[in-house]
Amino acid sequence: MSNIRHALTIKREDDFAQWYQEVVSAADMAEESGVRGCMVIKPWGYGIWERIQRLMDERIKAAGVQNCYFPIFIPLANFEREAAHVEGFAKEMAVVTHHRLIADGKGGLVPDPEAKLEEPLVVRPTSETIIGDAMSRWIQSWRDLPLMTNQWANVVRWEMRTRMFLRTSEFLWQEGHTAHDSRDGAMEETLRALEMYRSFAEDVLAIPVVAGEKPENERFPGAVATYSIEAMMQDGKALQAGTTHYLGTNFAEAANIRFQDREGTQQLCHTTSWGTSTRLIGGLIMTHGDDDGLRVPPAIAPHQVVILPMLRDKPEDSALLDYCEELRAAIAHEQVLGEPIRVLLDRKPGKAAGKRWDWVRKGAPVIIEVGGRDMAGGKVSMLRRDRLWGEDGKPDFSYPSRDEARASIADLLVDIQASLYGEAKERREANIVRDISSFDELAEFYGENQRYPGWVEVQWSRPTGDELSKVVEKLKSLKLTFRNVPMDRGAPNGKCLFTGDDAVEWIYVARAY
Repeated sequence: MSNIRHALTIKREDDFAQWYQEVVSAADMAEESGVRGCMVIKPWGYGIWERIQRLMDERIKAAGVQNCYFPIFIPLANFEREAAHVEGFAKEMAVVTHHRLIADGKGGLVPDPEAKLEEPLVVRPTSETIIGDAMSRWIQSWRDLPLMTNQWANVVRWEMRTRMFLRTSEFLWQEGHTAHDSRDGAMEETLRALEMYRSFAEDVLAIPVVAGEKPENERFPGAVATYSIEAMMQDGKALQAGTTHYLGTNFAEAANIRFQDREGTQQLCHTTSWGTSTRLIGGLIMTHGDDDGLRVPPAIAPHQVVILPMLRDKPEDSALLDYCEELRAAIAHEQVLGEPIRVLLDRKPGKAAGKRWDWVRKGAPVIIEVGGRDMAGGKVSMLRRDRLWGEDGKPDFSYPSRDEARASIADLLVDIQASLYGEAKERREANIVRDISSFDELAEFYGENQRYPGWVEVQWSRPTGDELSKVVEKLKSLKLTFRNVPMDRGAPNGKCLFTGDDAVEWIYVARAY
């Protein structure tokens, strides 16, 4: 089908990074804001984020977690109490030092030297310290535990190299923070959140992921243990799509989060934190996008079905719109994936073909075109976005009756959701290599001739300290990182690829975003 004329000008195989940028633009997801590293999220992109918020929030609340909101400005002293934590974020912090501007006499504005803050305020990079302060006030005894909070907010981390949705100076996220009376309770919550992220990524976003523990060098600053879900993008790179952290008593000690136990003794709480962000949208694009734009899984699509009447600016347009509105209402009464089908009747003026390609680029799961002949014959022209092209190199329309279309839409959307997940999982499994047994083989595999090399799963001995640092430096020379230790992998049966010692577990190595 080499004669296909795709909707994008850049193909994935030619320049994946530029293809990604074109999808963000062509699918009308977001645009540059004029402020370095910050983006304007447009309605289609934000509609996807709203779906993520709603469906994730349901899962969060179902676990007994309550939403709160905490200030965007955090006193610098809060970070200084936790040395390991502040060291991890220090280079990315945006800091407010003044509270007023004055004219500079040249037509501009400058900070007023008389309005310097007594203590600098950090623009929220994460909220462990300020939420820890609140927890120290809210928790008095074992009866107050567990304390389970979450907030939906924006975060600022001053990134050096930015890319919309994947790595921006400001991004949107949710961050869960919980306090418990024991390590066991905190670990149970850490792993519950990890499983929530895994199932959300796979069941809702149709992105297959590996859930597992991060090695020591990849832990969240100040954490005792960090876990992640890792997804493979179409260029073979890994994307960390969500993290959960068991913080031990480190943050509790810094913030004085204590409780009186049943025997009347003061104890430190064990705390956790966990989060996902708008980075999930970047992962959605790089997992499901094709050379015609984005493909949005039905579970997360703001509009699952888009109806396009072929308007001609003639009197008969009114009857055609009525026909399409009846179809829209009928489809909207159907249910799929536990919700009423979300269907849009696109009444905007314009040629049907142009509007069709707009929605193809946006990735609406099902596109239905209706013209005068369709209406006269009681039919519609239907296109599923995940399988756009027919064997003849033309869009693969089907032509059911209006009633057949209404009756089949729910099953079709379920099939599209499963198809996108199956395609992504098959691609991931085809690009994980498991037979590399030496560092030289690893270096050869990730040589210059490997454009999209995928992941390598290796056995290792879980080195720590200086020994681990030496291994990490060797990986950096190949632009590689450790991703995570898979939770559901069997016991190793050989030697560590890096140290030669007996292996204790498996770990994934990859290039990553």
